[in-house]
Amino acid sequence: MRISEHPILKFRRGHRVRFYFDGQEMKGFEGEPIAAALHAEGVRVLHYSEAGRPRGFFCAIGNCSSCLMMVDSQPNVRTCITPLRAEMDIRTQRGRGVLSGEQSEDRES
Repeated sequence: MRISEHPILKFRRGHRVRFYFDGQEMKGFEGEPIAAALHAEGVRVLHYSEAGRPRGFFCAIGNCSSCLMMVDSQPNVRTCITPLRAEMDIRTQRGRGVLSGEQSEDRES
């Protein structure tokens, strides 16, 4: 599910790397946006809103919040503009996300 040829654009692909999505091993190209790597692997839901609605790859320029995910234990990472690196641990985020050490009850007040 990747564009490999284009009449105008040139694609420079990084090395093929392994990463993990919700504990499942996947492959992508180093330097490509995380959301693009997930999309190429068939992942269409990246985030769930606070109301529990699924969100997918939308703006692809970092302006919306549809691609927010937990990346290497850091919540609210905009995966459409964050480059993929080898061995990243990427997790589906539900709602606003909670920073480590923060109480979820504190977030609701």
